[in-house]
Amino acid sequence: MKPIMRRIAGPLCALAVAVAGAPAAAQTLGDALVDAYRNSNLLEQNRAVLRAADEDVAVAVAGLRPVVNFIARINASTTPGLVGTTNTLSNTLALSADLTLIDFGRGQLGIDAAKANVLATREALVSVEQNVLLSAVRAYMDVRSASETVGLRESNVRLITQELQAARDRFEVGEITRTDVAIAEARLAGARSNVAAAQGDLEVAREAYKAATGAYPPGALRAPPSPPALPASLEDAQGIARRSQPAIRQIQHEVTAADLNVERAALTRHGEVSAGAEISLNTEQRFGQLNTTERAGVSLSYNRPIYQGGRLPALHRQAVARRDAQRSGLHQTVAEVLQDVGQAWANLSVARARIEASQLQIEAAETAYDGVSQEAELGARTTLDVLNAEQELLDARSARIAAEAGQQVAVYSLLASMGLLTVEHLNLG
Repeated sequence: MKPIMRRIAGPLCALAVAVAGAPAAAQTLGDALVDAYRNSNLLEQNRAVLRAADEDVAVAVAGLRPVVNFIARINASTTPGLVGTTNTLSNTLALSADLTLIDFGRGQLGIDAAKANVLATREALVSVEQNVLLSAVRAYMDVRSASETVGLRESNVRLITQELQAARDRFEVGEITRTDVAIAEARLAGARSNVAAAQGDLEVAREAYKAATGAYPPGALRAPPSPPALPASLEDAQGIARRSQPAIRQIQHEVTAADLNVERAALTRHGEVSAGAEISLNTEQRFGQLNTTERAGVSLSYNRPIYQGGRLPALHRQAVARRDAQRSGLHQTVAEVLQDVGQAWANLSVARARIEASQLQIEAAETAYDGVSQEAELGARTTLDVLNAEQELLDARSARIAAEAGQQVAVYSLLASMGLLTVEHLNLG
């Protein structure tokens, strides 16, 4: 398979190469992201919303163009008189055209406002794209974690089974009591229960994966690639978010549209200058006679509202209030985005610390388990001591699995908070 891009530099290349070269039996994180992007019904829905917003621009442009109408009319009337009743039948065919010549800038402002709304809708679509991709990352890591947990639990069952057999052998020769055997049997039953629970969690994770990507994972999931490059500091990350976060850019465009609508509302009081033209053909039948009349005419008019019960000032005040609301919303959105970046940065730091701590915990637990097992063979430790040491090692390995998954999710959550979790930025092709 050809690589997706011929030149990819930096840590992001690992993700793109994984998409291009992965075998079907072992899916990569890049494959999951591509599937999520292609199969997302939410993205399709918001693309349709964007297409609808695009048409608002065409509607606004049409307001500055001529309006041509064809008119066909039939009138029948009866007029009583002293000498009898007069029946009249008339037919009219007309072609009329109207054009706004001067609207004092309202039409252009409407076009600009519609364009600003389109840009805002596009940024909203990018936000949806980020949410879709982040959901795919979470689903991918959940399936991997659940699968590794199942393997760990099954290995634990095999190990406890061996411990139980050893305990029974030692019980047969009188080295331990029946209590030690019962403890091992109870631990084995609990371990088997944990395997069943882990398998259930794996099935739940697979269903969530299908909901996020549109397809079940075909088999084993590969280890995620090296995390993409991240800013060196929290301040750098927040600076990127100010420039790239689609939520901020969306409301910036909405503020622009609100400003333009305020200007439009203020200009409504100036009215408009319009021109009209009409060509008509009128046929009238009266007293059995048929008369045909042709007429052509042009008109020029200036319409300006004088009094509408306070409607225009109210609309202007309403537009001003909505503009103020959008501006306040912009400040709030920036604050929330910066907060999200700070939280994502903290979560990433915690995840990294958890990985280091869990690795030290695993090393210590392995040493303790080996020592307790050897001491148990010499009779210095009980079966319960061995099982407790084994449980601590199991807990340490489980913590490492959760910490590694948490680090991956934290990395991509940080990218999303900065506005960089997009197909384009990840070089998914």
